[in-house]
Amino acid sequence: MEIIKNLLSFKDLRKKILYTLFIIFIYRLGTHIPIAGVNIEAIKNIFSGDGLLGFVNLFSGGALSRYSILGLGILPYINASIIMQLITVIYPKLKEMLEEGDVGRKKLAQYTRYLAIILAAFQSVFMAIGFRNFINADINFYVFLIYSIIILVTGTALVMWFGELITEFGIGNGASILIFVGIIAQMPMYISNTIILIQGGTNIFRVILLIAVILFIIVSIVFIQEGERKIPVQYAKKIVGRKMYGGQNTYIPLRLIQGGVLPIIFASAILQFPLMFAQYIPINFIQNFLSVYYRYDGFLYSSFFCFLIFFFTYFYTAITFNPSELAENIKKYGGFILGVRPGKPTEIYLEKIISKLTLVGATFLAFIALVPNIAANITNVTSFMGLGGTALLIIVGVAMDLVKQIDIYLINRKYEKVI
Repeated sequence: MEIIKNLLSFKDLRKKILYTLFIIFIYRLGTHIPIAGVNIEAIKNIFSGDGLLGFVNLFSGGALSRYSILGLGILPYINASIIMQLITVIYPKLKEMLEEGDVGRKKLAQYTRYLAIILAAFQSVFMAIGFRNFINADINFYVFLIYSIIILVTGTALVMWFGELITEFGIGNGASILIFVGIIAQMPMYISNTIILIQGGTNIFRVILLIAVILFIIVSIVFIQEGERKIPVQYAKKIVGRKMYGGQNTYIPLRLIQGGVLPIIFASAILQFPLMFAQYIPINFIQNFLSVYYRYDGFLYSSFFCFLIFFFTYFYTAITFNPSELAENIKKYGGFILGVRPGKPTEIYLEKIISKLTLVGATFLAFIALVPNIAANITNVTSFMGLGGTALLIIVGVAMDLVKQIDIYLINRKYEKVI
């Protein structure tokens, strides 16, 4: 309570927190408003399982199972961000635009929004077609198709706007906060399902074991997310006029996971594409293949998941960390890494270290993604199946980032008072 009191004692921070909570309230309210003309209970049944559809529904905070006006949630925007980042690496003009500063980043962000709307339009078409068996008898299918597409695409634009409002006027990264809230909103359902399992005769010690595994994973995530390799750097002394500059010791902090939660979010988003589109196409062969081979806890899905986690971890590290530029800057300002010559040897040294760190980080992310499913299968407690390593990593990662932003704000305010 004392911490909360201190947080709310700063007027600007209090406004940011209250503004963020207000946007979250509006967002959650929107996820409970269904699109008219469908049998909601029948739709809920196909999302009630522990498979990948339940996991997709988790990202939308349950909005997809209610066929809500915000049913697509923030996923189209995340998918658009993935595609734009990949294109930026391949297409030189977009890379040059990104290097232009704020103007270039704003243009790229605008292109990402346009792409998100296009993806939302495609996805809404498949959803409306897939749910045609749940349409009320007195509604024409083509009328339903048109207004469903319009509402779902508008809902996606609204959710993107909510995310940007939180980022600009609230606290934290808006898109991450909305995903975080969506996952947290499903926690009561997981708890109630666990209670039902215990009442149905499931051994309580199995449930305790699974909860212990989840707690161990949370602690591991915090430990690894905070982990960093400190590279010592020494700056040579130099005399300018009558003053001496430099000569200090510092270090370069290299995080174990450069991309944070992004690689695992991107991997999850990519894996949801096949199921989300195929689920709405009534072809028995595709449905049978997905139900047997592309299960959320199956070998094929897990193998693809691990591959994509490694790919996006290395990819994100490659676009955010430039050892050549860092080595050049160290040399320019008269610095050197202890025991390593400036220039090319420093670049090679940094590349070796970041490669090892990325390998460890990607392996950890893959481990986190798979362990909850393995533990659920061993204990036979499936009530937390949707709340896998991906969801846990997002929850912990976003919460830690939010705490850090609040800490930075409080520190800045304290320094302002001193000044």
